Formats: sequence, C-alpha cells, structure tokens
Amino acid sequence: MIIKPISTNVITGFLGVGKTTLIKRLLADKPAEEKWAVLVNEFGEIGIDSALLGGGEEGVEIREVAGGCMCCAAGVPMQVAINQLILKAKPDRLLIEPTGLGHPREVLKVLSQPHYQNVIKLKSTLCLVDARKVADPCYRDHDIFNQQLEVADIILATKSDLYSDSSLPELTEYLVEKHLIEKHLGEKHSVEKHSVEKHSGEPVENKGQLLCISLNASEPLPNNILACLNEPTMFRPTQIQKKQSVLTPKSSVFELDFQVDVIEFDARGILSKTNSGEGAFSCGWIFDPSYEFNFDEMIAWVKSLDVLRLKAVIITDEGIAGINFIEGEMTVTELDDVMDSRLELISLNSIPAEGIEAKLLSLSSRLQF
Repeated sequence: MIIKPISTNVITGFLGVGKTTLIKRLLADKPAEEKWAVLVNEFGEIGIDSALLGGGEEGVEIREVAGGCMCCAAGVPMQVAINQLILKAKPDRLLIEPTGLGHPREVLKVLSQPHYQNVIKLKSTLCLVDARKVADPCYRDHDIFNQQLEVADIILATKSDLYSDSSLPELTEYLVEKHLIEKHLGEKHSVEKHSVEKHSGEPVENKGQLLCISLNASEPLPNNILACLNEPTMFRPTQIQKKQSVLTPKSSVFELDFQVDVIEFDARGILSKTNSGEGAFSCGWIFDPSYEFNFDEMIAWVKSLDVLRLKAVIITDEGIAGINFIEGEMTVTELDDVMDSRLELISLNSIPAEGIEAKLLSLSSRLQF
C-alpha cells in the first residue's frame, strides 16, 4: 500500500549531455536510509544505461524502457515500468530519465494524471544542457532541445570545465531570448533565482534556478544539488484529456502487468535491433558472453566514427569497459560485471548496419566454454 506519495524528479536533456553521469553521482550521494528507483528511457532498442548506472547497488532499483519515447501510446510503457518499480522497490524517491530525443512535456502530463495524485509527488524537473551547443543551429532550432529547457525548474549547465570564455554568456543570452531567465548567470557553482515564464508566455509564481556544474568525477557536485531535487515543480498541464488514457474506468495503473524482456540470440549468439524517429536513427547489438573484444582495437574504431552518439558495455581482453562517445568526445569506465556485451549507435544519417556488424565481429573472438 502506498502511504506517502513518492518524490519524483524528471531529469531531461539532449543526447550525451551527461544525464546518466549525473544520476550515477546522485545515487552515490543519496541518503543511506532512503531507497531510490530510477526509470531510464533509451532511444535505441538495446538497454545499456542500467549497466552504466551500476544496477544492483543496495537501496537502488533500476528499470529501463527501450525503443524511443516512453510517453507514446498514452504513456502505457512508462506507467507499466513505474508500476514495477513502485511495487518492487517501494522507493522514497523516483528519478525518471527520458531519452534525449523524447518529449518531456508529454512525460510530465502522464505523471500529472489523476490516478497518480496519491502515488507520485512531482518535484523539480532538471534539464541538463551543454552551453557550447547553443551556438549550433542544429540544437537551437530543434523542438525537443527547446522543450527540455522550457519545462525545466532547474537548468544545469554541465561540463563547465570544458567551456570557453564565451560559452556561458552565449547560453545566458539564449535563455533570456527564450524568456526563460531575466538575469545573468551568477558565479560558477552558485545558484541564482530567476523569473521564469512558461512557453505560452503565462507567468508562473515559481522561480527557476540556473546552476553551472562540472561532471568531472574528480570534482564533487555542489552540496545543494540534492536539495534542489526537493524544489516544487512549476509544470502545470493546461488540460489532460481523458480520452488520452487507455485505462478503463475500472482499471488502475497498478493493475497493469509487464513482461520481462527475453533476449533471443541468433545461431551466432547475436541480437540486433534498429529504431528511427525525430530525424535520428539507431542500431544496436547484444553479443552473448562468449564474445571477447580487443580493447585497443575497439577504442581506435570508436574514435574513427562519425556518429551523434555511441554507448557500449563491452567484455574485452582487458576487462569490462563502459564506453560513452558523443561527437568526438569519449569516456571509458571500468565495470565490475555484465551478463553480455552491448553497443548502440545513434546518428542523424542512416546507419550501415551490416558493415558495422562485420567490423564488430572482426574486433572480437568467440571463447569456448
């Protein structure tokens, strides 16, 4: 039985801005006595973020919804996943990370539906943004990039250790232009209150917050980040149409069932899936644990790619590696344990899946058990 509504935060931002990294840092700093749950939506069909987040930690439950925007089909995939998390984990806090190509306004509308009134207590919505990107028309003119900023209670300018002198002024100017703030950004690592308007121009009483942070693992998060999670949300859906819900009058979100994904490898021990939408394409692979990849050759190949995003959890001859590659910037982390190797590419152009699969096979050998 749900006695106390679960504090819930939506953490949004465009592809590769650092959402998974921030969530991992938040989980590391969560109060020891609390249990947290994380719902992750990936644009691609191959679930990878759970392994990158370090699923299995005490007091943390993680669930993935793959295949694009989880708010589609009246939000049923998201509601089923929330159902699983709440019943299994009984969390004190729920963090929801929509895909970087998803529609956060629709996610918030789903969470605001009447049947969640006594279950979920919406807290601040965070939007992560790389200040260097606002100078690029591909970002400035993208509807989802702007929608993520518009629904945010707290805007986090991430990767600040990589900014030039012009990065923050350009971001501030853009936010002023979009009527999201009225004052200039304060000093690094300081939080400054700003007046905020909804995208419709309707003023709201709540004040937004703008914070500049680094996601460098060697630099701690500001102490007030966890406190920011408890800020009230400014999001107010104008109207929720009953016909948008596929739930019948006698049904409940807690009566929905879910099926655990079953991996069906082909004769070679490989599963591949593709997806497309919002002008982007994805292609992903899962290799059974008999495949071992050459670490040095894999890293060299990843560096040669011209793609929007690559994420991978790979069993290599030097251990298990988590690889995150975004527009030429790559980070590699060492992981403790995985059940298989997974890799996903996201591109604004069609992906030559057969050629990439052949390359991956050339980078691996299959061990005999």
